[in-house]
Amino acid sequence: MTNEQEQGQYINMFKKEGIDAVIMPAAIDSPFISHVEQKKEGLKFLRIDTDLDTVFKEEVKEDDEDFKKASEELTEVFKKALSNDKLEIKIEKMKNPEVASMITVSEETRRMQEMMQMYSMGGMDMGMFGGNGENLVLNYNHPLVQYVLNHKEGENTVKICEQLYDLAGISRGALAPERMEKFVKRSNEIMMILTGEAGK
Repeated sequence: MTNEQEQGQYINMFKKEGIDAVIMPAAIDSPFISHVEQKKEGLKFLRIDTDLDTVFKEEVKEDDEDFKKASEELTEVFKKALSNDKLEIKIEKMKNPEVASMITVSEETRRMQEMMQMYSMGGMDMGMFGGNGENLVLNYNHPLVQYVLNHKEGENTVKICEQLYDLAGISRGALAPERMEKFVKRSNEIMMILTGEAGK
């Protein structure tokens, strides 16, 4: 991990599973790390917010057609609500019932991004390497995700999808100013709905 505050959600998941993570606040040399991984069999360096390990997920049977269908439906609803056909969405049965959504980035993509920044190529489009590697992970076991699944055309479904996406983004770091502005406005609207003041 590089930042205890920004990566707090991921750290808590590790703690609940009794797994330690190493704090490495300084930049590490990706080519050197790759070299060490090749030399030491079974050794792998992964950032804490990379793809979820099986430790955090419940096993899903390959012939679980209901789960497959639900995953497809949730993916479609979220892509439509977020107006983003290119967003990679993964539906997982996560062990931690408190986590509704989170963002993960593939380790390969993250290393490529860091290498580009190191060599002052930060302005390049990661799309030319096959996308930005960012995944929105939704916890199938969380009530909010189940609500979206059961209320695909609900009055507040789009708001909930947007909120889950932005909350996942916040748990990984700060949102871009424009996205943060929308998040704050939407949060106020949700509180108005909860208090029954919406539409008055």
